[in-house]
Amino acid sequence: MNAGREVPQAWVYTRFAIGRNSSYVKRAVSISIGSSKRDKASEVNLLGEQVSIERIGTDGDMEAAALKYRELDGKVDAFGVGGADLGLLVDQKWYPLYSVRPMVRYVKQTPLVDGVGLKNTLENASAPFVEAHIGNYIAATGRKAFVVSGADRWGMATSFMQGGYECVFGDIMFGLGLPVALHTAGQLKTLAALLLPVVGRLPFEWVYPTGEKQEKRIPKYQKYYHWATVVAGDCHYIKRHMPDDMQGKVIVTNTTTPEDVALFKSCGVKYLVTTTPVLEGGRLAPT
Repeated sequence: MNAGREVPQAWVYTRFAIGRNSSYVKRAVSISIGSSKRDKASEVNLLGEQVSIERIGTDGDMEAAALKYRELDGKVDAFGVGGADLGLLVDQKWYPLYSVRPMVRYVKQTPLVDGVGLKNTLENASAPFVEAHIGNYIAATGRKAFVVSGADRWGMATSFMQGGYECVFGDIMFGLGLPVALHTAGQLKTLAALLLPVVGRLPFEWVYPTGEKQEKRIPKYQKYYHWATVVAGDCHYIKRHMPDDMQGKVIVTNTTTPEDVALFKSCGVKYLVTTTPVLEGGRLAPT
């Protein structure tokens, strides 16, 4: 890590999340301000240890999430922050989301992560994975990617830029509701430097769908969906303004439910690539 740079607290916590007593099934709980309809529990073998993974949604109620963290603090082995981030990491610069911090104010004992590490490591391999598996299709249809929010998923955004894709970033469209497209890493970094110190202090629900809002879809910015071969980024953002006609498109995203998959199929999506594993028919991820 670079000297002098503020390190996101969640990254520090991850160092202590592995290697505890293996004589029992460990429990990892993601408490999300997203819809409770996406709740799921599963048990997996991770690095030779049995881990129970659970998602609990609070339907947009951040205080209910805070109280659930307090209830379970010290009683489970790891926490995930779901439906929100503690901050955004854009080209090694950390931008706190101050409105989210109160949600985890009661966590004193249990290690906690918010997924930023995965977004900037695992998702950085998105474009190479796509090229390795459906590269011929991409070459035939064009290396054009509509990344719905590049600042939020810097690893995924840089992956497509470095992969030679012509990119459109929808950060201003999806975050601020303005029909302004971005095209370069420099524009993304400038936007982050100018706006995130302000946006980071706004109520989180102003810039990201929470609770029942995650289930609503109002087609918008359709020309960018139609222009792209690949539509990439946060699944809620992708669905939020996705048109009914997505014939032949490639979706690259994080967490999906069987309902999401059915929606993508009904709209004509040709390939769905996800960065999180399928666990008993669905996916669990710290988003």
